[in-house]
Amino acid sequence: MNTEKTPLWQEPKAIALLMAASLTVMANATISPALAGLEQEFAGVPDAGFLVRLLVTAPSLGVMLTAPLAGWLTDRAGRRGVLLAGIWLFMLCGTAGFYLPDLQLMLVSRFGLGIAVALIMTAQTALIGDYFTGARRQALTGLQISARNFGGLVFIGFAGLAATLSPRLPFLIYGLAVLCLYAAWRHAPEPARPQAGQAQAEGAGHPAWLVLVIAVSALQMLTNGLFFMMPTQLPFFFASQGLNSALMTGAGLGLLSLCGGITALLYARFKGALPHAAIFALGYGALALGFAVLAQEGSAALSLAGAMAVGIGYATVSPGFVAITLALAPSGRRGTAGAILTASVFCGQFLSPFASTPAISQWGYGATFGAAAAGLALMACMALLTALLTVRRRRAAQ
Repeated sequence: MNTEKTPLWQEPKAIALLMAASLTVMANATISPALAGLEQEFAGVPDAGFLVRLLVTAPSLGVMLTAPLAGWLTDRAGRRGVLLAGIWLFMLCGTAGFYLPDLQLMLVSRFGLGIAVALIMTAQTALIGDYFTGARRQALTGLQISARNFGGLVFIGFAGLAATLSPRLPFLIYGLAVLCLYAAWRHAPEPARPQAGQAQAEGAGHPAWLVLVIAVSALQMLTNGLFFMMPTQLPFFFASQGLNSALMTGAGLGLLSLCGGITALLYARFKGALPHAAIFALGYGALALGFAVLAQEGSAALSLAGAMAVGIGYATVSPGFVAITLALAPSGRRGTAGAILTASVFCGQFLSPFASTPAISQWGYGATFGAAAAGLALMACMALLTALLTVRRRRAAQ
């Protein structure tokens, strides 16, 4: 069978990688609906409110510190073994929060979860570059964002329901990773090393790939830092409005994931020949709109609409970071490039509450969300200007 003509959603390798991609959204946000309940459970612990928020972002610290090692292992020890080890560790550390007795041990297990995510994301990104090329690779970068969003819809939706029964139950959802472990073991073989001529023809990369990948990763870090106010602050935003935090957070993040998943499914269609900057302009515009709506601190329905716009915007910009990185990096350094990109994602997530929580304490939710909207609107304008200049250069070259 000609796999180049097989739809990606029927390609076993693609399915295995998409299942692995769906795990990354579980790492942090799955326990978001349980944050308010966990804060009550550990009310006697000093700084419990801040430490409970760190349960969401602690995996990000684990990723940041271990992603370079994960990249080194992926490039030298092979992609498959790193991916399988990461999924196994993900299950072990993810479910630990259900039974660990105190908040400090839970934070340690969440750090271990971050190590697992670093292994998974680095190997998974490298395998996308190894297995697929051209339009199929670009389409898969959109599909993996869709997988993360639909995974978030399912995982966070279940977590919202589970959190109404017990704030510990959402941790059991991490056990679903056993399905991903089986899929990766069956359908994610170690790719053959390219021959010298083939590597130069298809995988030589850009001469300044490292500097450019770092620049792309810095933009992704900023984007994720702003976006991650959703899972870390939305539960407390709804609580401040006198709403049921667990149910509203589950609904808000679920709708965010649903809209993002649908948007990412369509990425390959609306991307077409458009420059990446044009897609970034659209995405950052939608993100700005979403935060501007949330800044109004209006009705529950209005707040949910804002979360939906944020989901659309984030899913619009996210595939571009992966596609650009894989196009820039040499084939033999995709693990390193994937590690840099992975670290940037979780660096933004980890730093997010350190910036947003003091801002909210000082100025409130409305002003903080409004400032985020203004910054994202500026980023949209800069991306639009870059897109117009790119189109002009293309026309001049014809």
